[in-house]
Amino acid sequence: MSPPLPDEPPTNTRGRLLLVPNTLDLGAEAVDIQSLLPLGVLRQAASLQHWAVEDARSARAFLKRVHAVVPLALPLQDIRMTELPRPRKGSGQAVAANEWAALLAPALAGQDLGLLSEAGLPAVADPGSALVQAAHAAGLTVLPLAGASSLLLALAASGLNGQSFAFVGYLPQDAANRSARLRELEAQSRRLQQTQIVIETPYRNAALLAALLAALNGQTGLSVSSGLTGPAGWTHSARVAQWRQVGRTMSNREPAVFCFLA
Repeated sequence: MSPPLPDEPPTNTRGRLLLVPNTLDLGAEAVDIQSLLPLGVLRQAASLQHWAVEDARSARAFLKRVHAVVPLALPLQDIRMTELPRPRKGSGQAVAANEWAALLAPALAGQDLGLLSEAGLPAVADPGSALVQAAHAAGLTVLPLAGASSLLLALAASGLNGQSFAFVGYLPQDAANRSARLRELEAQSRRLQQTQIVIETPYRNAALLAALLAALNGQTGLSVSSGLTGPAGWTHSARVAQWRQVGRTMSNREPAVFCFLA
């Protein structure tokens, strides 16, 4: 077996990119982290000394919860934590590939690197997917750890079509454009019998629900999940016409997932 080329170090000298799931109780009363994440995940998280995170403050809060179960390998203040780069406001330019690649320096030097998003699984409805892509391009091992995805939990609880679905993400903020987009997605849902999944910034939850009830056909199925895995979490599924009759308030603090099927 030939030795590796000088510019390609053996894979066993490289670290891995670990996709560490977060809890889903952001904005809600925190629950016991052991009821949300497997002990093996907590042990992996506690062992990491390098992190790429969406928000450093919430990441430190997450590690404090981990430390209560499994002691961290280093004091929290000594753990290296780098926030994911964001597109520069007003520039219209995406984050450069070399910025993502720079985050992988610890893994390229032989240290495991954790990726943590604000809630749920990293790289799903999350900017961390670009870091995962950069890790693959660099030949690094990417290891996803077990944890809940808010999107899939909401879909499972909705009673809508779980065989064919599409995550759409955020809708336009302009009311007219948002209504037009919803009608377009509803037509696609009807044609393909495909569940459409959308999300919104929590403080716009009520506005999005009102837009869905105004734009969608009364016979379209609509399911909303809020505060999943928390003590006050709920999922409500009904026809749009029934939603209009009953009405339901939305928290402006807890993340929610909206699913509909025409």
